[in-house]
Parts: sequence; structure tokens; C-alpha cells
Amino acid sequence: MAKSLVTGGAGFIGSHVVKHCLSLGHEVVVLDDLSGGFTDHIPSEAHFVEGSVTDENLVTKLFDQYQFDYVYHLAAYAAEGLSHFIRRFNYNNNLIGSINLINESVKHKVKCFVFTSSIAVYGPGQVPMTEKMTPTPEDPYGVAKYAVELDLKAAHEMFGLNYVIFRPHNVYGENQNIGDKYRNVIGIFMNQIMQDLPLTVFGDGEQTRAFSYIDDVAIPIANSVNIESAYNQVINIGADKPYSVNELATVVCNCFNVSPDIKHLRARNEVIDAYCDHSKAEKIFGKPSGISLSEGIQRMAAWAKKTGARKSKEFDNVEITEKLPEGWQIKKETDAIV
Repeated sequence: MAKSLVTGGAGFIGSHVVKHCLSLGHEVVVLDDLSGGFTDHIPSEAHFVEGSVTDENLVTKLFDQYQFDYVYHLAAYAAEGLSHFIRRFNYNNNLIGSINLINESVKHKVKCFVFTSSIAVYGPGQVPMTEKMTPTPEDPYGVAKYAVELDLKAAHEMFGLNYVIFRPHNVYGENQNIGDKYRNVIGIFMNQIMQDLPLTVFGDGEQTRAFSYIDDVAIPIANSVNIESAYNQVINIGADKPYSVNELATVVCNCFNVSPDIKHLRARNEVIDAYCDHSKAEKIFGKPSGISLSEGIQRMAAWAKKTGARKSKEFDNVEITEKLPEGWQIKKETDAIV
């Protein structure tokens, strides 16, 4: 039986990867600090360890104890826009934590290291994004992700560590942390609707994204260790068709049978249009599920209605407050907004 470590396995994508790894017959250990995940997302068959990838001693202990065959690294603080204002936190968690895992994977001869990067590595003005493009990330989150990609390539060339790098984008679905006001616009919209609040949109809402249903991302990630042609590759994964944030708001509101009530905030510094070419992923993994945006959001909405609204938590480690986007200002807990 293959032994797999899934970091961030209590989180959104990670919990789905855990489920699919278990279905493949893996023995799964989940490492998660619960900063953005929930224990009730973790399947009971997995062994849960509460802790952080930044804890070098704990990471070493786990590798010594379990002798993992595979590592699925999904733990990250993935608030791309916020990363400008939490630079030290971003690099400690998203870069140094990753290096702790890579070091131990090299030492313990892990068969394959699966890393979820991001299309944030591409930067602006590169659409459709293809794996052949030279990344030019414009925010610290993208910089950290790309640095890990480069380190994995170096570790492969020096030590023979096999890897698969996925660049997913705008993933949504069941188990998403809808109480996180800094990321995941679909979850934010649903949380706001369930609290009878207006939907907050940065700028005019005409920025476009291709929103990806979770099954089209988590299933290939879990199965990638069994597909030799995926090894040592960088792979875009997700939906093809881009939608504007305004169009998205309409779809989400329709699923809750409410009329859109949008509050436009000041535009923030972000890529305006972001969507990818997935021909490489289709060649390796086959066609995606074909679940439409409307169907996927309907599935997520049904789950969200059962789960209920979650109170938004303030991020209390902001290092730079200059130019902090509207709605992200530091507030007292009693004043927290979505």
C-alpha cells in the first residue's frame, strides 16, 4: 500500500485530494495547521496530524515515521492579492515550508512530489496562459510559487526527485472556506448572500476568470503519481471558458433565487484577464468532467446552504497597511466584515 502525505489536507482542494487518494488505495497522512481548513473535511480513514510545514522538526519526524512514497503539497496561504501586504508571512509559509518538504523528500527517496502551484506565476498580459510561457509573477504569492517550481526542477536534476507541478486556477466547490474574505470570490458571494449582505466587487467587475469545479482539479492531482507521462511536467489544470465577475455574480444569485445587489469597491492591483490553455492536461489525463459553471455552482450552493454562513476572520499578521484594498482594513473582531 502506497503511503502518502497530503499537506493542507483539511483545506478545500486538499480534502478532496485526500478522498481521491484513499479511493486509490493509499494510506494517507494529513498535515494541516487548520489556519484555513476544518477537521470535519478530513475523511475518517486518513490519519490527521495538526501542525505546519514550517515546523522543520515535525516534518522530519513525520518522514522518519511513515517513510512516504508520495507527497502531495497543497498547504499554502493562497491569498494572492493579500500577499503584497504579508510578504514575510507569505515567503515563510509558501516558500520555506515547501523547502522543508522537498529536503525530506530528497533524503527519504520519495517517488514523486506533487505540488499545487498557481497561474499566479504567469503574471499579467499572457492569455491564454500556456506552460511554454516564461513566468513573470507580479505578486509575492506568485513569486513564492514559482520559486518552489524552480527548486523542484533543481532537486530533480541534482537528486532525481520526481515531481508533478499543477497550476490550477479559480477552483470552487464543496468544502471551500466561504468565511475567507480575502480569496475565492464564489465562496465570498455565497457567504454574503446568506447574510443578506451586498456582493462586494472590486472595480467594475469586468475582470475575467475561468472558474474551475473541484472534481476537474482534485481527481487528476490525486491520480498523477500513477501516470508516468505526468512526471517532471508543469501542467495547467482547470476550466477553459472565462466569465466576468459580473456574470459570475448573476449565476451565483440565480442559485440562491435572489437578485444581484452589488457594491463596487475601489479596483485593486490584479490581473484583469486570466485563463489557460489545457491541451497538455487533456493529453495526459483526458477530457475533464464537462460540469458547467451553473451546474458546479449549484452543487456548491446546495452544500453551502447546509453548512450555513461563516463569520469572516480578520488576518492579523498584516505587515504593510499602505494601499491595503478597501474592505481589507484591520478591524476589531466585533466590526469584522465579509
